[in-house]
Amino acid sequence: MLNFFKYLFSGKRLIILISFVIVSLILWNTYSFFIKFKQEEREKMEQFAFALERVGNTPNLDADMNLELKVLENNDIPCILTSTNGTIGEVHNLDEKRTSDPFYLQEQLAIMKRQNSPIEINYLGNKEFIYYRDSDLLQKLTYYPIALILILGLFLGVIYLFFNSSKIADQNKLWTGMAKETAHQIGTPLSSLLGWVTILKSENISEEYVNEIEKDVDRLSIIANRFSKIGSAPNLTENNIVDITSNIFNYLKSRSSKQIEFSLQTSKEEVTVNLNTELYGWVIENLIKNAIDAMQGKGAITVNIKENDSQTIILISDTGKGIPKSKFTQIFKPGFTTKKRGWGLGLSLSKRIIEDYHKGKIFVKKSELNKGTTFEIQLNKN
Repeated sequence: MLNFFKYLFSGKRLIILISFVIVSLILWNTYSFFIKFKQEEREKMEQFAFALERVGNTPNLDADMNLELKVLENNDIPCILTSTNGTIGEVHNLDEKRTSDPFYLQEQLAIMKRQNSPIEINYLGNKEFIYYRDSDLLQKLTYYPIALILILGLFLGVIYLFFNSSKIADQNKLWTGMAKETAHQIGTPLSSLLGWVTILKSENISEEYVNEIEKDVDRLSIIANRFSKIGSAPNLTENNIVDITSNIFNYLKSRSSKQIEFSLQTSKEEVTVNLNTELYGWVIENLIKNAIDAMQGKGAITVNIKENDSQTIILISDTGKGIPKSKFTQIFKPGFTTKKRGWGLGLSLSKRIIEDYHKGKIFVKKSELNKGTTFEIQLNKN
């Protein structure tokens, strides 16, 4: 039980609980005031009915009717007198310009019947009914609780967004710390591997094998550098995007299924863009690996680099299973994945690298189920 109260009165929940209690009290007081005010209006209309009955049924013209007349003059509540068969007689406090319109009067009478029960009087020797409508103030009070509930909803929404953003910020700090620690931990065995590569070169081992091992060690070094840059503002320098893209493209090509056809197309041999090479390479690697997974090791991947007046455009296409149009934006959200294994962070990181760090754009250009997908990256020219 003690743990329950600790849970209930923890910081975030305590604020929400206090807000709920305060709004509940305000709503209750508003409701009590509404009921009291409605009763007072009923009493006021009963006094009006009594005064009208007295004035109408007093034959002596010299009788003192000052009090009754004052009650009649001070009444500001809209009302209608009807006979027992529903015929409309006198009307009070309605729009004078429209009182000659029978449709308007019937509409007002219907509203009055819904809001309040009639008051029966004996007027000028006949049985009649007074129907009345809630005053303008009382009608405004009926909408006050709704407005208050909307304000409460807005308030709770702001609180939720505040704490959610705080939680996301804490998670980002955790991921940043883990990434930097991972880069640090990789550094030690990586240094050792570089030493072993040097030894292998001196031992007359096949140069082809050593070169491949060296490529993988270099790859590990690049991965460590990527992780070390998470959470820090990257340094952008002018680079030939064709060279960077082709290096990653060729590396993945040499380590992928021979049943996949790789094609790299470019309008020029040199296209310079301000880039962080490690982070941009991470994006291209993520997209090509996703394409390989989407094709299940068989199909075609095309990377096309082209330009227009203001942008450098990179298109990565595959012949995989495709993406439903409804998920074109959802796939970039953290945690979204269609794979049995994976964290669903690749495309989310790619979007952050391109849009936040490089001020570019990345999106699904087109996709057809069982035919393939094309991603487009847009980077501003220098």
